Amino acid sequence: MISTKGRYALRVMLDLAENEDGSYIPLKDIAARQGLSKKYLEIIVKDMVTGGLLTGASGKGGGYKLCRKPEEYSIGEILELMEGTLSSVACLADKTTDCPRRSECRTIPMWEEYDKMVHDFFYSKKLTDLTFKS
Repeated sequence: MISTKGRYALRVMLDLAENEDGSYIPLKDIAARQGLSKKYLEIIVKDMVTGGLLTGASGKGGGYKLCRKPEEYSIGEILELMEGTLSSVACLADKTTDCPRRSECRTIPMWEEYDKMVHDFFYSKKLTDLTFKS
C-alpha cells in the first residue's frame, strides 16, 4: 500500500512541474494549492532533497524546484524513494537475506511476476503523464 508520504510526494512533484517558471516555489504555496499541511510537507521535501529529486533554497526567494525536467522523472523512482521497496513480500524486499525455503517455495514465482508488473507499471509512467502541462 502506498502511504500518504508517497502520495503527497507525487502531489508536490506534480505541483512543482505544473508551476515551474525557473524560480524556487515556496512550500507554503505548494501546501496551500494542494490543501496539505506545510509541517508534514517539510518532512517529505527534506527526504526528496536528500534523495536528489528536488533542490531547495532558504531565505527570501527560497523554496523548492525540480532538479531535472519533469519528463525525466518516473513515478517509480519517486515512490521508491519515499516508500522504500515496492516489493509485495518480505523475502523479495530484502535482497540481502536468503530465504531458507526459496528453493521449495511454490509461491515465489507468482510474487516475482507480480512485483515485476508493479515495477514496470510505475517506472513506465513519467511525471509528465500526470501533469496538466503535458
